[in-house]
Amino acid sequence: MLVIVVENAPPRLRGHLAVWLLEVRAGVYVGSYSVKVREMIWREVLEGIGLGNAVMCWPSAEETGFSFATCGANRRIPRDMDGVALVSFLPPAGEEDADVLEDGEEDEDASAEGGAGGDEKE
Repeated sequence: MLVIVVENAPPRLRGHLAVWLLEVRAGVYVGSYSVKVREMIWREVLEGIGLGNAVMCWPSAEETGFSFATCGANRRIPRDMDGVALVSFLPPAGEEDADVLEDGEEDEDASAEGGAGGDEKE
């Protein structure tokens, strides 16, 4: 079984996927095709995803019983750990920026109290 999930996909791509696959929920497409057709469908996704993102899963001889491919910006990043495909998560948008900003503010306060720039330590 082939499963493709898209987020923020252009209507044209969603329509193209609906020609080949059954849309069981908004943005979730399922079907059963050969490797050749699966690769053709994935090429269409890659070309048409625009600013959205997608993931495709299919059965394989992997230890997990399936393989997957992703495209587009997403917090979930595929990682290979000793031959097993896992997914790691990036921090939510704004969290890492807030930490950098807070650290930067602390550095500015410390350098203002010391008089000289905090980076010049020789």
